Amino acid sequence: MHKTKCIIVDDEPLAIEVIENHLSKFDDFEIVAKCSNAVSAFEIIRKTHVDLIFLDIQMPKITGVDFLKSLRNSPKVIFTTAYRDYAIEAYELDVVDYLLKPISFERFLKAINKFYEVSGRDLNIFNQNGSVSIDQDQYTYIKADKKLHKVFLKDIIYIEALKDYVKIICKKKSLITKHPISTFEEKLPQEYFIRIHRSYIINFALIEAFNSTEIDIHDRQLPIGRSYKNHVLKVLNISEGSI
Repeated sequence: MHKTKCIIVDDEPLAIEVIENHLSKFDDFEIVAKCSNAVSAFEIIRKTHVDLIFLDIQMPKITGVDFLKSLRNSPKVIFTTAYRDYAIEAYELDVVDYLLKPISFERFLKAINKFYEVSGRDLNIFNQNGSVSIDQDQYTYIKADKKLHKVFLKDIIYIEALKDYVKIICKKKSLITKHPISTFEEKLPQEYFIRIHRSYIINFALIEAFNSTEIDIHDRQLPIGRSYKNHVLKVLNISEGSI
């Protein structure tokens, strides 16, 4: 499982401890460093890949705002501060979120949800036991209805393109999210899923019947697109003349 590598930059040890405790609730985050000032953080970023910075604003030597302005290719940033005064400037710097201390876990969770959304992590594939093999415990997060929904891959029946959105049909529910279907084609493992049409990706373990032009799945007959036909039949290990 790919983990989000993050650093915490704050001159207050207690503030670092609070963020560290909140992050411990998420399996897919790794704290690579804890820094008491921006200068130390700069050295870490220069030497190590960092996806996300939890950044205090009022610190010795250089403020968090000035530090962020000095970075050419900044990782994603969540400001953590006791001061409201910098909120407008922070959003002009395109930060993920602006958290006021003391930071409750509920508010912290909202910031993490925003990070998932802006970084595309809501479509990363995770595994319950931490392995990288394909198995029944793999899941993803789907952004829908202003929430991140945990969806096990084995429960996805098919995915349907709806212009700028896609509809994910699962065994117990359906979700609509604003992602192109090509994103799902790229992210979902080929061991489970196959694109059969410009508008459809299916879980081929759940196919009920098929011929050379359509597939029956979950009481639906889905068309096989002309340009996808050869690949679909190859994956199903069927020659066109045999059906």
